[in-house]
Amino acid sequence: MATSHELGKIGIIGSGLIGRLWSMLFASVGYQVMVYDILPNQVANDLKETQKELNNLESKGLLRGDLSASQQFSCISGVNDLNELVKDAILIQECIPENLDMKINLYQQLDKIVENNTIMSSSTSTFLPSYFSKDLKHRSNVVVAHPVNPPYYVPLVEIVPAPWTCPDVVTKTRAIMEHIGQKPITLSREIPGFALNRIQLLLVNECWRLVEDGILNVPDVESVISDGLGMRYAFLGAFETIHLNAEGMRSFLKRYAHVIDEINKSMGATPKMEGPTADLVIDQLEKMVPLDKLPERREYRDNCLTQLGILKKKINNEKLSRLS
Repeated sequence: MATSHELGKIGIIGSGLIGRLWSMLFASVGYQVMVYDILPNQVANDLKETQKELNNLESKGLLRGDLSASQQFSCISGVNDLNELVKDAILIQECIPENLDMKINLYQQLDKIVENNTIMSSSTSTFLPSYFSKDLKHRSNVVVAHPVNPPYYVPLVEIVPAPWTCPDVVTKTRAIMEHIGQKPITLSREIPGFALNRIQLLLVNECWRLVEDGILNVPDVESVISDGLGMRYAFLGAFETIHLNAEGMRSFLKRYAHVIDEINKSMGATPKMEGPTADLVIDQLEKMVPLDKLPERREYRDNCLTQLGILKKKINNEKLSRLS
């Protein structure tokens, strides 16, 4: 097994939840991980929470990777000096708040001190990489690696290049994400919302319309997803679901393309998420999950995602064994 120094060093900028989960993912296979934050106390608190979380996952048999919790934690350290963070790093994963001015300022700082072969990867979910890299000397090293929250339990990572990102940077970033057990997808070019949020927003928009038009209430809309579509989409994508629902996609389109067209025409304009419908959705959601129960519900979500991940891994392993 390679040591953390043999695998290389990963720098994490931002020690909030996403930064902490990224550090755990990189440490799970033995990378040397260094965490930086402008608030020194935040780094110390982050390390305490990381150690507690790794030990908790190990006690439940849910720890990722082949290393023990103590071995993984030994791969993680904190630092309050940006120069020390970037020294010898093969990849820097930026996880600061979604504030464009803050990101531009940070990348300008990094541009002055980063090494020529270091990948600068952003966790942003809302900003195109060109927004904060266009004026950098090392702009060809900038890429987005957008995780799905919470990334320790949901493996998808969207890799999004700027127009000037070096193809080799994209390839290397994808390889690192695969190495830590994530499931990267690579966009051929940057596009607002990337892929996941564009698809998610289309779904949310129609859920909103169904509530706004009085067709369904919020709990029933949620059931359509969690007890219907979500059951299938946990294992199949949208296209394969259709492919299996008929004798292949060609057969499905031959039968239903005209029906789909009629449904699409009935959907109307994209709704604005404000006004009376927003109040209605908020009220019903807060009855379903009161604000003081959010931490408890997040824990439920994470446990469900973990168990689902274990089940999917087991099914995939059984499928591979039958094929071999």
